[in-house]
Amino acid sequence: MSVSASSSHTDIKTTGWISRLPAGLQAYALLARLDRPIGTWLLFLPGVWGILLPRDVMVAERVRLIILFGIGSLVMRAAGCVVNDMWDRDIDRQVVRTAGRPLASGALSMRQAVLFLLLLLLIGLAVLVQLNGLSCLLGVSSLVLVALYPLAKRFTWWPQLVMGFTFGFGAPMGYAAAAGSLSWAQAALYGATILWQLGFDTIYGFQDMEDDARIGVKSTSRLWVSQARGFIGACYAGMVGLLAVAGGLAGVGLLFWPALLLPVVLLARQATTVNPADPALCLTQFRFSREIGLAVALALVLGRVAV
Repeated sequence: MSVSASSSHTDIKTTGWISRLPAGLQAYALLARLDRPIGTWLLFLPGVWGILLPRDVMVAERVRLIILFGIGSLVMRAAGCVVNDMWDRDIDRQVVRTAGRPLASGALSMRQAVLFLLLLLLIGLAVLVQLNGLSCLLGVSSLVLVALYPLAKRFTWWPQLVMGFTFGFGAPMGYAAAAGSLSWAQAALYGATILWQLGFDTIYGFQDMEDDARIGVKSTSRLWVSQARGFIGACYAGMVGLLAVAGGLAGVGLLFWPALLLPVVLLARQATTVNPADPALCLTQFRFSREIGLAVALALVLGRVAV
């Protein structure tokens, strides 16, 4: 199968510190997306939100959990990328942006990928057992979503929504780890996370629309391309509304509300300037989601400082 020549756009980075790794390790680093830490951030931040939301949690415990979630996000994001690339290696060969991935290009074999996946899962398990029982149960159940997400694009126009449920799972896990229970505030936070991820992953998917249409891959990016700004705006408006509900139910302090204006402004700017015809801009906006997530975390921190 040939790769479309319609675009030379790719987000794979073989320069920088990746290029200084031993040749035998470079392909594994690329398979784990260590060249692009943005995915780890976007998996990690909902967990941070969940850890910060509940009341009556000691600062030292929140810090311990945030460190554990940081390590867990790194290895589980890598594991999810391995699973994704194992499922999608034939599709990836046909898309310019993904044709250089290690499994698609043949730099690594399926056997090597499976062994690497097992190593990552063992590290993830070592982190998971440091959490309470409810968090462990949620963590194990999330593996179902991790395994099924790569298949979604074959059967539904809403794979980005499935991604939201998957990547956003850190929100209920973080809340459960900090509070030892679940609540309606946590449910609202999870909903906000899902809508946020649906929005920014739709922006990310605008990069691949031509190739996706050629090979029959479905996405919300293709489905809503003609109403891109309205769709992204609706996702982000729903996110902000649910964040407000979560904050209100969790009894956050007064400083949360003015601090929430910063992510609102950043989200609005992104929704009103998105351009599906500009892949480089879409990638930049997708990466900027980290700053938006950090702004939400800051609002939650301030909301807990002044309860």
